[in-house]
Amino acid sequence: MTLRPWNQLEMRQLHYFIELVAETGDKKSFSKAAERLDVEQSYLSKTIAALEAALSVELFDRTRRPPVLTAAGKVFLTELQVAVTALERAVTRAQEASRGEIGKLVVVVNTAIANSLLPDILKIFRDRYPKVELELRSMTIQEMIQGLRDNSIDVGFEHLPNPYSGDSTLNFLSIVQESFVVALPEHHPLTALKHIPLEALKDEQLILPPLDAVPSYEVVLSQFELRGFKPTLLETVKATWMVINLSLVAAGVGVSILPDNVQTLQRQGVVYRELQDTPFTRAIAVVWRRADIKALLEPAPTDSILLRQFLTVVQEIAERCASPAN
Repeated sequence: MTLRPWNQLEMRQLHYFIELVAETGDKKSFSKAAERLDVEQSYLSKTIAALEAALSVELFDRTRRPPVLTAAGKVFLTELQVAVTALERAVTRAQEASRGEIGKLVVVVNTAIANSLLPDILKIFRDRYPKVELELRSMTIQEMIQGLRDNSIDVGFEHLPNPYSGDSTLNFLSIVQESFVVALPEHHPLTALKHIPLEALKDEQLILPPLDAVPSYEVVLSQFELRGFKPTLLETVKATWMVINLSLVAAGVGVSILPDNVQTLQRQGVVYRELQDTPFTRAIAVVWRRADIKALLEPAPTDSILLRQFLTVVQEIAERCASPAN
């Protein structure tokens, strides 16, 4: 069944009906209700009569003095009150959504952001927008880019450089630089050193994630090439996730070069050491669809206010961490 839209007159009829019922409970005083509504009693009576005609039911028993609600009138009142409550909720929710107070954001995170800025980002965002639902997902860069393109995710975090950073449909905003450390088995001879030169790793079995999964690791491999040698990479086991690499290190399979935020993960059997004279870094960036936000703080009216708010918090945290005071 298709419901026709209610016009202004019909909405006024419903409003007058509710006001009339509210006047004296089941016993209605048309004169008092008209006075409160600031209309003529005759106009109020005609309006209610028009409503009854539109509904094809009698809402009031006018043989009684004062008139009382009929059985149909009582049912209509109950259902109308439910509808009014739902309408009021709809208005409130729409206003909350327009202010960015409710809604849902799907955010792709990786280990790097989870071990660094993510806790602060989540805390600030949740404090400001407690009703907004955040769905955090973990996926490969290929899956994330596809999700951004098909609108199944809203925003994500990824390293730079990567093969997609030149995509004209995406925005990449670098928010923090991360340096690297060496992860060693706890009884490895190199643990005797406080700082380890890359040359000391020349003959070590090096555990690195595959470049097709983590293309930003090209930054690491290029450092070996700059020093005139190639590392001995573990080929028989390939692990994308940092915790798996740590497990391989703890098992004595080899050593690994990992972002310095890995030190927040206290893995038994693993010792961390800084790299010597090797100031190479890679960036962690936040990425979102260019069509959504043309400028971070100067969006168009059709942009996602939730996304804008999230990006603003990310930028605030990034600037705070980059401040010399920190």
